Amino acid sequence: MLTNRDISLISRGRLYSSCVRSSILHGSETWPVRKENEVALQRAEMRMVRWMCNVKVKDRVPSKELRERLGIDDIILILQQNRLQWNGHVLRKEDTDWVKKCMEYEGSHGQRAVKWLLCCCCCSFVISNIHYSVI
Repeated sequence: MLTNRDISLISRGRLYSSCVRSSILHGSETWPVRKENEVALQRAEMRMVRWMCNVKVKDRVPSKELRERLGIDDIILILQQNRLQWNGHVLRKEDTDWVKKCMEYEGSHGQRAVKWLLCCCCCSFVISNIHYSVI
């Protein structure tokens, strides 16, 4: 289906987003994502995008253009949106909820909570800048 030339690129992009990407990012809201992980996700996605568009690397078509052809966003942007959405759910929970307590737990050095909050702040900054640049 993803490489069938009888199906439009937009339809292939929707199919990719709903089936493949959702499987790749399942549970990603809680992943401790590092830069290497982001690069690996982007590389895997671009391999699939090029395959769906029937474009080789040597054709030197920019990734942004291929994503626009399929009507999909960058996988890192989706990852950040998922993380922020999950963080919003946790913040709206009652103070007695165990998930919220885990998020607020600092441990012996407080590194996990600080890293998570820093990650969410960075994600919200990136998302808000992209939102305002689109408007």
